[in-house]
Amino acid sequence: MGSKPPKKESARRERGDVVLVCGRSDDGQGYDVLRQKGEEIQAGTMRPLVEGKPIHGEVVRLKPRNDSLVLFDVQVQHEMPSSPGRPAKVATDRYRRGWESIWANKQNARALN
Repeated sequence: MGSKPPKKESARRERGDVVLVCGRSDDGQGYDVLRQKGEEIQAGTMRPLVEGKPIHGEVVRLKPRNDSLVLFDVQVQHEMPSSPGRPAKVATDRYRRGWESIWANKQNARALN
């Protein structure tokens, strides 16, 4: 008897988590794709992971299909949370003014004026 795919993988295949590669992106750094995820179809660009650069969207692995060179089954490796638990750490203008008033080199500032 043949082995059956794991339940998650077979359920994902039934829902239709599939990517169609349409071609290179405009900048040549990725690929333009269409993705069927359940009943929804999304257009997007896939790019390789680069250390130090932010991740936009999901991290996925594509598994080639035997019947097509441009169709791939999607295996989600990491999903980005829809809403972060904490607010973003952003320096406000008030914070910057306070920082400058404490840490700015006052002698150099007078010499320039």
